[in-house]
Amino acid sequence: MSASAVFILDLKGRLLISRDYRGDIPTSVATKFASRVLQQEETELRPVVNEEGISYISVKHANLLFLAITDRDVNGTMTLLFLYKLIEVLKQYFGEVCEESIRDNFVIIYELFDEMMDFGYPQTTDPKILSNYILQEGHKLEGSQETTAILKTVTGAVNWRPEGIRYSKNEVFLDVVESVNLLVSSGQVLRSEILGAIKMRCQLSGMPELRLGLNDKVQINSARHYAGSGSSAVRKSVEMEDVNFHQCVRLARFDTNHSISFVPPDGEFELMTYRLNTRVKPLIWIEAIIDKHEHSRVELLIKARSQFRLQSTANNVKIMIPVPVDAHSPRFRSSIGSCAHEPENSQMVWTIKMFPGGKEYLTRAHFDLPSISSEDTTEVKRPISVKFEIPYFTVSGVQVRYLKVIEKSGYQAMPWVRYITNSGDYQIRT
Repeated sequence: MSASAVFILDLKGRLLISRDYRGDIPTSVATKFASRVLQQEETELRPVVNEEGISYISVKHANLLFLAITDRDVNGTMTLLFLYKLIEVLKQYFGEVCEESIRDNFVIIYELFDEMMDFGYPQTTDPKILSNYILQEGHKLEGSQETTAILKTVTGAVNWRPEGIRYSKNEVFLDVVESVNLLVSSGQVLRSEILGAIKMRCQLSGMPELRLGLNDKVQINSARHYAGSGSSAVRKSVEMEDVNFHQCVRLARFDTNHSISFVPPDGEFELMTYRLNTRVKPLIWIEAIIDKHEHSRVELLIKARSQFRLQSTANNVKIMIPVPVDAHSPRFRSSIGSCAHEPENSQMVWTIKMFPGGKEYLTRAHFDLPSISSEDTTEVKRPISVKFEIPYFTVSGVQVRYLKVIEKSGYQAMPWVRYITNSGDYQIRT
């Protein structure tokens, strides 16, 4: 076999590291091919593909794609074997093979590329022999899966959970909490994202193993790494980015069936955080008509409309509308809730305790203005801010399929799951 170049790419087809051995094929073809292939379903993936005289041989491992390209007649099976050997060698040098460990070990990987292959022909793939030539130690991730597995095998314990914990009533509470960041201007969404977290409180005896399954729509399209050692249905898949797992999580099963397996710490902890950089329909839409009469008064008509499902209700909604600094003597008339003037913040606050889905409410406000104002006073336009919380609802579509508790004593534990969506930086420019 022979290869023109070898690449390591992430699950979005972005190039992490490569070695061009012969320079006879443009390396740009690899990223184009990878981006297209990674959009296919698992069942449609083929390890060897030939297009326009170029052979693409690939192996998917964790959140990475290992790819070799050549324009010569090669033995595809031998090339695949080389890629698997490459993954095995990388594991020997720095443990867990993922995007973060690749970025932390560029120098060693380039040395391995040169030792393992010469002008596209495989040379040495035995880790023991390679260790005689490349003496530098790789940078291993803290709290990696291998370290966790070894620790548990040798000691029977994990460093985040002491042994001998006992509860008279075994319970586990799980919250899926999502915050919506949104910026709207002139009726158009300029920026939107979802920041999510799976938070847990465990009151479990012994050394239990928990298995958490997320819905099949969930996909992780960027690097995952450990922390601590640091709904509405949607048609498209839930593409998580910037995912962080607690160090207790074993990720091997997640890639195959979206099951998260772990031995939890005792008490409260954050199992997982994620970000979705996706277009979000405003959950609460605000329209404002502001009629300002200089040296006299300012009149406001505010319309609020909930745009989430009818079965849900937003709680403790606060709509903060900016008013002139020198406004005084407020008068309000609302179809629901209550209004208050906060002169120290130059704003009025419309509070609605319960805001059901599919509803629309109005409030009117009247403020007097001084007859004389300073000429150097410049009014800065500020956006309307909205605060809310919607229980039993996820805007992304992330759902928990199951939460199992397995403990050798065989006790029964009560799992409780709750969903909450709240506002983050939620602003609407008038």
